[in-house]
Amino acid sequence: MLPIDHTDPINAQILAISEDKIQGFVRQPFAEIATRSGLPIDTVIARIRAMLAAGTIRRVRQTLIATNLAEGALVAWKIPEPRLNDAFDHMFRNDPFSGHVVIRSTDGNTAGSEYRLWTTVKTPAGFTIDSHCRILAAQVGAERFRAMPARGIFALGVGHVRRKTIQPGDKADTPAHMLPTGVVQLTDLEWQVLVALKREFTPDEITPDPWAPRAAEANLPLDTFCDIAESLNTRKVIGRFSTFLEHVKPSATGQRVTRFNALFHWAIPPGLELQAGAEVGRHLILTHCYWREAGPEFRNVNIMAVAHGTDKDLLLDHKRAIDTHLAACQIPVTYTNVFWGGRSEIKPSEISPQLYRQWLATLPPTPYSPT
Repeated sequence: MLPIDHTDPINAQILAISEDKIQGFVRQPFAEIATRSGLPIDTVIARIRAMLAAGTIRRVRQTLIATNLAEGALVAWKIPEPRLNDAFDHMFRNDPFSGHVVIRSTDGNTAGSEYRLWTTVKTPAGFTIDSHCRILAAQVGAERFRAMPARGIFALGVGHVRRKTIQPGDKADTPAHMLPTGVVQLTDLEWQVLVALKREFTPDEITPDPWAPRAAEANLPLDTFCDIAESLNTRKVIGRFSTFLEHVKPSATGQRVTRFNALFHWAIPPGLELQAGAEVGRHLILTHCYWREAGPEFRNVNIMAVAHGTDKDLLLDHKRAIDTHLAACQIPVTYTNVFWGGRSEIKPSEISPQLYRQWLATLPPTPYSPT
């Protein structure tokens, strides 16, 4: 029986590449993982299959840059405490367009601490985040919500295994480049490829040539399917090919990848967001870093970043190192805070306009009508 824990040396060698190092569309992604990890492809395939079947890896899929395919936002929800867990369940189980669903808390009564439920939401072209959130608010009894679209992305990756050895203050040699957001218009054929492309792989589908069945699913020759995928890649629609670790729950053998999920907040004076985001985003511990406008409820926070780890104090040391670096760059911070993740679930958000229309058709009448 093959080892299934992320701590196994060979598994860790594979995961250090497969979590977030295969950027864009690759015709033979498992062969690329094998080449870059220095292992035979048969070993890579057997180990990824075993970890996926055991739940150590929760999904294997081609990611998309969803901010370029659909309107998206991080949404903070103010929900009466007795309804909080029911609202969590509803967002996770009943809304295909909510992705990350997290109950968060702060270490004190700070700005926005009454917003306990945090989700990511995507709405396809032709629909709006505000109208979608109004529907959800009516369904779960939310008192208020604050939607925070990304104005720019400075860091977006996973790499939990690779990040275990990163020390506070470790950063890239140069500032992070901001990826702007903006919805790309696609043809029906391109959507046909994307829908087949993004579906999660089952263990049996992890083979040296994984795209051949997906091309058949899209009713296209393999070369045509791959040519369209490569074209979409040049248009910044394709993200990374990734094996996503189960980092919230323990594995079948009781191993945890992470214990703490920290959402860091900084308020930077207007006009300095690009500079501040570039300096924050270069810190290697961060899995995400965005420019988002949180508004007065959160004391006008505009730079947000996420870090994961097994030691809360160490994560705070990483936060202090970033604060020190901002000060050294003479970037003023008018307010900062940390929101800690508790109960959490993650699923891919649907982004198909057709699926959104089908979802709307299943809803009972509500006081809110999408536009």
